[in-house]
Amino acid sequence: MIGPLIYLLCALTAGACAGLLLRAYEHTRSPLLWWSGLCFALLTVNNALVVVDLVVLPDVSLFLPRNLTALLAMLVLPYGLIWMSE
Repeated sequence: MIGPLIYLLCALTAGACAGLLLRAYEHTRSPLLWWSGLCFALLTVNNALVVVDLVVLPDVSLFLPRNLTALLAMLVLPYGLIWMSE
């Protein structure tokens, strides 16, 4: 019973982080904020897929899309950090 609430709170927290990072990027145009905001936006999608997969549609497996969005989110930030350092 507490699991769905935790999944939803994780999605909302990641979304809030993405929103704050991207809003800060609009003011400063710092590339690090852009890549961090994009990473958290993808983590928000990942957490939303977790909610849909485990709570809304428990009979449908979204294992692959969930893991692909998590992988993409984890690759975006290092790519941005490496690209920014050049």
